[in-house]
Parts: sequence; C-alpha cells; structure tokens
Amino acid sequence: MEYRGNPVSHGIAIGDVYLYTPFQAEITEKTIGTDEIEAAVQAYFDLRTKAQAELAMIQEKLQAGSPDKAKIFAAHVDMLLDAAVNGEIETLIRDAHLSPECAIERGYSKFIRLFSKAKVLQIRERAADLRDLKTRLHRIWAGVPERNLSALEKEVIIAAHDLLPSDTATLDRSKVLGIVTEIGGRTSHSAIIARSYEIPAILGVPNIMAALRDGERVILDAVEGVLYTSPDEAACAHYAEKRGAYLAHAAELKQYRSAVPVTRDGVPIEVHLNMGSADPDELSGSLYTDGVGLFRTEFMYLSSPSLPTEEEQFQAYRKVALEFGQRPVILRTLDIGGDKQLESMELPREDNPFLGLRALRLCFENLPLFQAQLRAVFRAACYGNLWLMLPMVGSLDDIRAAKAVIEEVKEALRQEGITHNPDIPVGIMIEIPAIALVAELAAEEVDFASIGTNDLCQYLMAVDRLNPAVANYYQSYHPAMFRLIGQTVSAFSAAGKSIGVCGELGGDPLAAAVLIGLGMRKLSMGISSVPGIKKLITGLTIPQAEALAKQVMSCATADEVEQCLRAELGTALPAV
Repeated sequence: MEYRGNPVSHGIAIGDVYLYTPFQAEITEKTIGTDEIEAAVQAYFDLRTKAQAELAMIQEKLQAGSPDKAKIFAAHVDMLLDAAVNGEIETLIRDAHLSPECAIERGYSKFIRLFSKAKVLQIRERAADLRDLKTRLHRIWAGVPERNLSALEKEVIIAAHDLLPSDTATLDRSKVLGIVTEIGGRTSHSAIIARSYEIPAILGVPNIMAALRDGERVILDAVEGVLYTSPDEAACAHYAEKRGAYLAHAAELKQYRSAVPVTRDGVPIEVHLNMGSADPDELSGSLYTDGVGLFRTEFMYLSSPSLPTEEEQFQAYRKVALEFGQRPVILRTLDIGGDKQLESMELPREDNPFLGLRALRLCFENLPLFQAQLRAVFRAACYGNLWLMLPMVGSLDDIRAAKAVIEEVKEALRQEGITHNPDIPVGIMIEIPAIALVAELAAEEVDFASIGTNDLCQYLMAVDRLNPAVANYYQSYHPAMFRLIGQTVSAFSAAGKSIGVCGELGGDPLAAAVLIGLGMRKLSMGISSVPGIKKLITGLTIPQAEALAKQVMSCATADEVEQCLRAELGTALPAV
C-alpha cells in the first residue's frame, strides 16, 4: 500500500515503524473497602519501586551523551521518594479509602497546585516535575510501556498523529531514520526540526496511525511524498539504490556549504543560521555561516519538564556567543503558545491559540519569567555579539512596553553589581501584518528587524498553518507576501537599520532570489538549507534578482509566482 503526504524534509529511509502515542491517563473515582487497604498501600509502593527502576534506567542511558538530561531524571527520583508526597498518598488510601490510582491523582494534583502558586520561581518549576511523575505512575499502573523519543532502543521511522515541539526537543536524532505524521505542514515546528536535523519527513498523511503496525518495515520516500507499507525485497533494493543516489547528490550540494555567499556581480549576501540549542551538532553550523539569525530560546524550555533557571540560560547563551565570536547572534525571547505548550507551565486553553496569549504577550503576563531571561541575555552578552529580538510584536505600544522592562532589568543588574553588557541591539520580529504596515515608525524605535515569514503568511492569509484542511490557502508565494516584505525592507533600509529574514522563505531558493531582488541582504535558515542557498547566490546577479522581484510584483496569484520563478531560475536551483 502507498500513502501520500507533504514531503517537508527531503530524503529516503527504509526501516521499522515506531508508533508514538503519548500516554494520557483516564482516571475514574474509585473507593476501596477496609479489608483492601493494606493491599492497596503495598500496591502503591510496588508501583513506586517500578517507577524508580524505570527512571534509573533512563538516567543510565542518558548519562554518557546527555548528562544534563540525566540530572533531570535524578531529580525525579528524589521527588518520587519525597516523604510528604508519599505520606499524602498513603493517607488518602487509608483514611479516604481511595484506590491507588485515585490517590496518586488527588495527592500529586494537590502538590502541583501548591507548587504552581509559589512566589519563588524555582519552587514553581517543580510543579512540572510532579506532573511528569504523576503521568509516569499512571502509565505504569495501566500496564502501558513507555514511548520515549529521547532514549530509543534502535533506529526507527517514527509515526505519530503529531510531534509537538516538546517531543522534537528531546528527540534522539541518531536513532531516527524518518518521520511521518497525520497532521502538519511545511512550516510546522516538526518540519522545521526535521529539516534542521536532516531527517526525511512526510507530514499530513491522514489516518496513517491506524494503517501501520508497530515494528513493521516501511519505505519513506520524502522526495516524492510517499510512504510504502509491506515492501518486498525488490522494492527495498530499488529504494536503497535511490537513497544512495539521493545521498550522492546531497553530498555534492554540500560542497557549497563553505562557499563565500557573494553574487556573480560581487555583492555579498549574509547567510545566517537558525538554531534551537547550544548542542555541538547545532554549533557546528558556525563553520559555514555569518552568524545566528534566529536562536529559538524556547527550545530550552520545551526540552525540560522544568523551567530553565537564569543561570542555565546564561550558560547556554554564553556558549553560543563564544562560538560565534564577533559574528552576531540574535536571541529571540521566549516564543511559546500557539502550537508550543510547556510541561513546566500551565498555559491558558484558548479557542484560537495562535491569536491569543503567546510569545511577547505571554511574557508581559509573566514578568518574572521574562525578567529572568533578559538578565541571562545581558550577562551572556559580555562574551560575544548578542542581539535581542522580540517576537509577536503588533504595535509600537508592544515595543515601548518591552523596552521599559528591558531598562528595569538593566538597572537591577547595575544596582546588584552583576557583570553584564547593557549596550546590545534590540529588535523585533515582523510577523504580524500590522507592524509591517507601520515599519517606518517601528524602525525609529528599534535597532533591527527580522521577518518571520511563517507567521507573517499565516496572519496575512488568515490561515492556520498547521491545519491540513486549509493547507492550499497557506500561500507563501502570494504576491501580497512579497509586496509586504518589499515595503518593510524599504522602510528599514531607509532608516539605516539592519533587516533580515529568519522564516522558511529565507532558506527557499525560489523565494530567496526574490528577497535579494527586494533589497534583502541577510538570510537566515536551518543548516540543511545553507548549501542550496549559497549555490543560488553564487549563480545570481543583482540585476537578475531585481528583474525577478519586479516580475513577481506583477503576478496575480501564488501559482503564477512559482511558475515564473521556476521558468526564470532554471539551473540556478539546487539539485537536491
């Protein structure tokens, strides 16, 4: 059988399926008789022993490669054995005659509520650890084996309804051959991470979870967007050969990674890196790029069941700053909400989360969280060329409110005598059309801007970019997109302020040619897109790019734009 979807990260994989379904407990209130109490208490402590053994096994697996993650699970063991929590659960079994699973639910929930309301940030962070432990105990009680993407036993092709950013943040990428999901599009975070990790991925395959069996052999062709089940030996041999040819083409293209990104007529175009962590694999991109156009700080929050401390953030930002030296590193402040939910925080449930309390708006509502991050940034700025970027800015009011908080943080650091660099550029992401339309006013308030084309397209086209039912309405090549980008580039350039692109269009060779023609001289992208963009740049002239941009501006539809670009660029496009 074959199943079709959207090939969002190119490549070919042959392997066994790993069906990933996060566990969700369903608890029904249940009481027990007096004669059952001792057995119930013993059952709980037996359950706790099993959980402790499971945590110890995870610790052991992570210790060599990810000692920081191993520490998280060591802390979980301590909390699992906490006398107050265990005393509460035993009391609920003995005095309230609750069944063990009900006692766990009520007991842990009580401490989660208490910790969540604490004034001290470090105590509030422990609520997330307790939630994780509660889920683990419920899962073991239900007899469900753990499905954990951070410690996979062997190389697999992951199949899931969806992969949340919290799933991909802890992914053991060395064991993942490919990814297939039922929902998601090219600009979803699963797609962005897959491309960043160079993992072949097909998203938006309806009902694929019901069609697959755990452990069955499949072929994932993420060039054509097809998943084949029950392949025979001949099919496997054919796709093994096709995979070899694909990898050879990719290796040839990678030769452009080290190329100097200068157009044929001698105009330099800065190629920057989008990254989400200070891991060695991601930092290796510093060898081929002019800086970091987007450091997604939220992945520090998504990869851990507890909020990162100021010190932990400082160490991560410092590491990136030192790696890139005097090349700019743009740190985007916490951008959560929408499709990015945290284990470590209870975010509001909203009917329209992409239009709700997210990113900068959420930081304004959680000032201690925002302030801790800003303190870490200004401290780390002593070690390199850090820039600070604010996401989800919709008005000059947002900019001014954020700048007021920034000044308060700098003053607090000064009064505390803490070493920091207060003089770093502060800029904004342009992803809400309203701020793009007043770009000349915004340019007076900030030092730089970067266009987040994923959300800009989503809000401009009024389309949920993660909803496959309306995927055809998400048109990143719409002439209105390029017109709005062109106006924004002109406004910031006229003000003498730096402007770049850090959304997916920056790593798309077709779109990049137009962006250069519109005056953009800074493009940021995932490391996998760098060779293709450098190949395009070195084969392009500025007059050619400007002519392309002019043609695009006269097109009426997204299809017309794409056809025009493919016809004009031809062999300038990368081979893979």
